[in-house]
Amino acid sequence: MSTTANPGILAGIGEGVRSVNARVAAWLLVHRADLAWISPVILVAAVVSFVNIGGSPQRIDDEGTYTAQAWAILNLGEIAHYTYWYDHPPLGWLQIAGYAQLTGAFARWDLAVLAGREASIVATLVAAVLLWALARRIGMTRPAAAAAALIFSLSPLALQFHRTVYLDNFAVLWLVLAFFLASERRNQLAAFAGAAVSFGVAVLTKETFLLALPFVIWVMLRSAQRETRRYTLSVATSLVVLIGASYLVLAAVKGELLAGPGRVSLMDGVLFQLSTRESSGSPFDPDSLMSATLGMWWQLDPVFIVTALLASVLAVFHRRLRPYGVLVLAMTAFMFRPGGYLPVPYVIILIPFGALVIAGVVDAAVARARRRTAPRRGLAFGVIAVGVAAAVAAAPLWTAQLRGFLLADLDAPMRDAQAWLGDNASRDQRLIVDDAMWVDLVEAGWDRDNVVWYYKLDTDPAVQALSPNGWRDSDYIITTDSMRTSPDSFPEVGQALRNSVIVASFGDGDQQVDVRRIAVDGADAATAALAAASESAASLGGQLAQNPLVGLTDADRSLLTDGRVDARVTALLGALAGGGEVSVAGFPEIDGEDAGARRQVSITALPGGPAVIDGAPSAEAASLVDGLEGSYAPALIEVDGDALVLRYPISFQSLP
Repeated sequence: MSTTANPGILAGIGEGVRSVNARVAAWLLVHRADLAWISPVILVAAVVSFVNIGGSPQRIDDEGTYTAQAWAILNLGEIAHYTYWYDHPPLGWLQIAGYAQLTGAFARWDLAVLAGREASIVATLVAAVLLWALARRIGMTRPAAAAAALIFSLSPLALQFHRTVYLDNFAVLWLVLAFFLASERRNQLAAFAGAAVSFGVAVLTKETFLLALPFVIWVMLRSAQRETRRYTLSVATSLVVLIGASYLVLAAVKGELLAGPGRVSLMDGVLFQLSTRESSGSPFDPDSLMSATLGMWWQLDPVFIVTALLASVLAVFHRRLRPYGVLVLAMTAFMFRPGGYLPVPYVIILIPFGALVIAGVVDAAVARARRRTAPRRGLAFGVIAVGVAAAVAAAPLWTAQLRGFLLADLDAPMRDAQAWLGDNASRDQRLIVDDAMWVDLVEAGWDRDNVVWYYKLDTDPAVQALSPNGWRDSDYIITTDSMRTSPDSFPEVGQALRNSVIVASFGDGDQQVDVRRIAVDGADAATAALAAASESAASLGGQLAQNPLVGLTDADRSLLTDGRVDARVTALLGALAGGGEVSVAGFPEIDGEDAGARRQVSITALPGGPAVIDGAPSAEAASLVDGLEGSYAPALIEVDGDALVLRYPISFQSLP
């Protein structure tokens, strides 16, 4: 058989490549002005979004959950890392998993949540391009469309949420695409079908986006050609229904459509979201969740919030902007329904359309002001003046906020707590954690059953079956702001908090992360044991500090006499000094344990010789280590320069 390619085939391939290249070149030529405007916006948005992605904001529980669910799809072959209970449709984290699989995101980042953040930012950048395209389609000038994309990408309110792994960020991409396709004037069958599919994907990504359905229909009705309206709208409606039905089919196939004893169900999930979920309270109650959520949004960017609402009111009187202005106003009003729950990321759906109406209203005002014969030119100049004032007011606010996003390291306490666990907790110990660190700890060697997302300890029967004694079956609880603010909602977690003692603490304020050792006998007993251990350590330390055979600095002698050195370390040094001179380089403090007893000792010389020779423990040191047993056996032995460092584990027990 000949292996020589047919010249006709090669010629056809070459012609096809040249045709594609010609079409691309022609498209670039036609759209060169558009690209000149949108490309710098996307470049700036990408740089600002990705710089310091791991530093600000601090990782939170929700984004850890969505990232862990995506990780579970790729690594466990399961739809979630715990029992999936239909709290949200799974398509959102399926998109994260797909992105991670295609790009190797989980392997590229040392923290799993950052892979999710990368996917979220990429989705936001695509949404910014689509917002530009939507703005152009509804008649906005290129500068105004670029301004809409820039506001959407760089408002501190937007950046806070776009950098966080929320399902809403992926849903926004599909919703903006749905509006773009719904406003198409040509090829409407394909466009409306695409809009329906895009909207269905948005809803199956985040169910709250169903609230935008009336506005997508509105735009379709305005755009639909009279001759084909019935047909194109029927096709779009059928596709939306079919996509929504797929979620019902998923639940039905798993036998989880209707509520029943001993199983999760789609019905229970829907009822939770619509009726049984605890209300966010009143915006006038300073202690309510709604007040805290609104306050957080306001603190990030009050100028954007006020300007977007004002622009939405004016957009109602502008035909092309009217659907988007009404959307912002209606969904803002929906937040304040009596007894309703307000999710923290709810604002994400409002940000692109708020940016669109701000830029659109100012753009329309500029166009009116430039026409000398246009009516209400005074009002147009007033709108322009308000827009300029908003820009002037936003400049210093945005500068300060963006500096924080680019430079602050708010996640350091979380990373430090994870590092402490890796160095000081054994892999067979059970941890109650914020879900933001779940994947990292599992990948660090803990069995998934020993890393317990705190929410599940009180809500998941499968987790409760592995902890028949509840909180007593766990060894550590690592507390973050999300866990501290709602202990009363989770009785087992509350008990673990009340019956635990802080052994390491990192950061302060809302970013503070505490590692707490759970005391089965209760926190009071543990505190008493620690006090007794401190008294014993002070007594032993005072004696050791006077021993001429132990070489110590004055600072180390003070630590001993103050009871700031673990009694096991003191007893060990005392025993060693019985055989000759011992040189101590110090009692190194472990990061996060500045308030606790020093449980490390750095020894440079032992009776009989140095502790380290040629970078390895000497024979005397090896003999010492081999002879340490029981309470005196260190958890970690390592060489640091010419010193042998011994570290003892956390313990509430007194010395035997």
